[in-house]
Amino acid sequence: MVVTGDVVNLRQFRKQKARTEKDKQAEQNRLTFGRTKAEKNLTSALNEKASRELDQGKLDKGEGDA
Repeated sequence: MVVTGDVVNLRQFRKQKARTEKDKQAEQNRLTFGRTKAEKNLTSALNEKASRELDQGKLDKGEGDA
């Protein structure tokens, strides 16, 4: 009794595997880095506001105050 498996073209198999891995990486990158321009602008505005508020709360040390 001879058992034969399906014949697989290794070149095509490797290419398909590479495409699948590339698609997985692309999906991960979309989740990690994919933000709309509005979201980026909102984050930037919030960071600038926080920086301004932090600077406003600083106390200036005058000459001779020790």
